[in-house]
Formats: sequence, C-alpha cells, structure tokens
Amino acid sequence: MNVEEFRSGVRAWLDEHDLSPGHDGSFAGEVAQLARVRRALFDAGWMRYGWPEEIGGLGGPAVLRAVLGEEVTTRELADPGIYSMVEVLAPTMLAYAPKRLAAEMVPRLLDGSEQWCQGFSEPGSGSDLASLTTRALPRGDDWVVSGQKVWTSLAQFASRCVLLARTAPGHDGITAFFLDMDTPGITVRPLRTMHGREEFCEVFLDDVVVPGDRILGRPGDGWRLAMDLLPHERSTCFWHRIAHLYTRLDRLTAETSSADDGALGAAFLALHTIRCRSHATQRRLADGAKLGPETSVDKVLLATAEQRLFDTARDLLPGVLELDESPWRSEFLYSRAATIYGGTAEIQRNIIARRLLGLGRE
Repeated sequence: MNVEEFRSGVRAWLDEHDLSPGHDGSFAGEVAQLARVRRALFDAGWMRYGWPEEIGGLGGPAVLRAVLGEEVTTRELADPGIYSMVEVLAPTMLAYAPKRLAAEMVPRLLDGSEQWCQGFSEPGSGSDLASLTTRALPRGDDWVVSGQKVWTSLAQFASRCVLLARTAPGHDGITAFFLDMDTPGITVRPLRTMHGREEFCEVFLDDVVVPGDRILGRPGDGWRLAMDLLPHERSTCFWHRIAHLYTRLDRLTAETSSADDGALGAAFLALHTIRCRSHATQRRLADGAKLGPETSVDKVLLATAEQRLFDTARDLLPGVLELDESPWRSEFLYSRAATIYGGTAEIQRNIIARRLLGLGRE
C-alpha cells in the first residue's frame, strides 16, 4: 500500500469511527485515551502497517507510521508526545531484543494493552547520559540493579521499562535492560510539572532483580543503544509533534486579526522550516539510512519553532496566558521545556558543531 492509499484509507476509517476523547482532562484520562486509540487502530489493522510481520505487523514502509500519527494528532485523538513513544521503544526492541522477546512484547505496546517507559536520565545525568550511576551487578544468571532515574515519562502507568545501568566504567560499561515495572524493589513517584501534569516520574530501584535474558543486545551495548534510540525521538515522533503545532497555529490564526499577519507569518515560517527538515529525515528513513547526529538539527529547529509559536500566542492574546486558565497557558508553559527535554539546546548545538561541522578539534 502506498502513502496516498494509506492516508485516504485512514481518513475514511477515522471519519466512520468515533475515537474522540471524552471530557476527562486528567493525565490519567489522556493515557487511557491513548490505549483506546491504539487498540482500535491495531484491531482495524492501521497500527500494524509499517512494522515487520515477525512482531505482528503488516509490512510496508515506516513512513506509513508517520502518516498514521499525523492523522491521529491532527484530529487531536491522542497527545502527540505520549502517542509517539511507541516510535522510540518499538524500533529499539526490534534492533536489540532477542527475537522471541520482541515478538512477544512489541505487539502489547502497539495494541495499547501496555504502556512502556524509558529509564535513561538521572538526577545528575540528564543530557550528560554517559555519567549515569545506576548500577547493575551480576548475581548468577541474573543482574541486580540499584539507583535512581528521573524525568521518566509514563512510569506510573508503565508495565515495562527500557533501562540503562552501569555494569563497568566508561561508555562501554553501560548496559540496557528490559525491566518489568512490577518487579519488587521499584518505587515510582510522579512529579507535577509547572503546567499541571504528572507526565514525568522519579523511579527508585532498590536491589531489583532482572533476569539475564532481559539484556538488550550484549553487556556494554547500552551506549550504542542510546545513540540509536535518540535519533528515533527526533524523526517520526517529531513529525507527529509538528502536525500538532500546526493545529495550534490554525487556532491562533482564527483567534487573531489580519493586523497580526506578520507575527503569524514568522511562526508559520519557523514551523514550515522544521517540517521541511523533518520531511527530509523521513525520506532518509524510507531509504534505509541510519540516523545519527544530524537529527540534532531537527531537535534545535523544533524547539525554536515551538517556543516561537507560543511566544506569538502570548503576544497576540494579551492576558490570556497570565490571567486565564486556558489551554494556551498550559501549552505555553510546556513549550518552555522544549529546549531542555530530550537533550538541551546547548548540548544539541555542541553536537552539531563538533560532530557535523568538525569545530573545536584543536
């Protein structure tokens, strides 16, 4: 099935099936809505396109997954951030998990029966992932993990976690595990952000036993896994986020006057720039290219566009952000984190300078 046929089919199906969310504005309600949307799309087959048959997929190019997420996001059926987590964790499982484990687990993520989380960041190791200190020690055939993670999205709802832990010094001493979140010794503490959601959590691990067959790749492959995973955060996931931001630009345009066209045009240009860049990234994925440090450009452009859009909303809707409990206020506050989460803008610019432009090599 080509992209045009797929998009037409998805749109027709969504027109006939009401997946609109209810009136529960809580974060738990959003996660429940996400599971509902995934289940319906999986049962209808749409969620299975773009994934290989060995995990229950129906094949076809990965760009079909981007198109599906774009349609879901544009109709505001699910939050783009949490919807897109499947695009980060499922490819990681396909690349690093034993085939039997991937075949067993990934369909549970695709069909909405489980949520997963990503245990990377720590209190002292956010953008500097190589400095993580959560430790895994061998015990017979198993591993015993102790430490703390933070900014772990959906951890309070997650059944599984792709976890990084230190098994030896240096970059080659980081190992990735696929952890069951109901294992004894795990404590999850949600964190309320300034825009009022408990999207992130602290996760405490106290002598948590992980079976030896739950290592992703081999011991010491964790850094390589992370470097492969992070570009996925900046490819199809970004395509979904951009579609969401265009709906906000449309809403802002409807709420302002023609006298504001200059400011709206600047916001549109920033969004159009990242959309063009993201489209090129999607084409590289479709051609089978391996994504790498060049996706840091996508990250900087998206963060810039998102903050410009909501800065424009603040400027063109005086008092709405400061005085009203409106959706504009919560989304503006969330946009402040766009240059922090997933690797700070400063770190991304450093990657661009050193790894793409070859600067600073004296």
